[in-house]
Amino acid sequence: MLAPTELQVIGNELAVRWSDGREDFIRCEDLRAASPSAENIGEPDIFGRWRGGTAQKTFPGVTVTTWEFIGQYAVRFVFSDGHGSGLYSYAYLRQLVEAKAKGQAEK
Repeated sequence: MLAPTELQVIGNELAVRWSDGREDFIRCEDLRAASPSAENIGEPDIFGRWRGGTAQKTFPGVTVTTWEFIGQYAVRFVFSDGHGSGLYSYAYLRQLVEAKAKGQAEK
């Protein structure tokens, strides 16, 4: 499994170095918008109806203030707006940075 070996905030971007040697960058605002937390995207209730979440899709000026590795599978980021309940699996984080890198290359 690919895992981040180093994380560093540089300006308004998060730099990620991976166990395969690859390095990626993602804007902290984009990382915050992609939070997989129930607070951000909602969650299904017992009957399968989607509840909660936020309509806010952009987070201008938000940065990562700290993070912690959760087991051997995820990172929990804390953002400057106080949000910190999303767990970014290593696979999800890699998917996000690859999508952002691909989008940058297409421009």
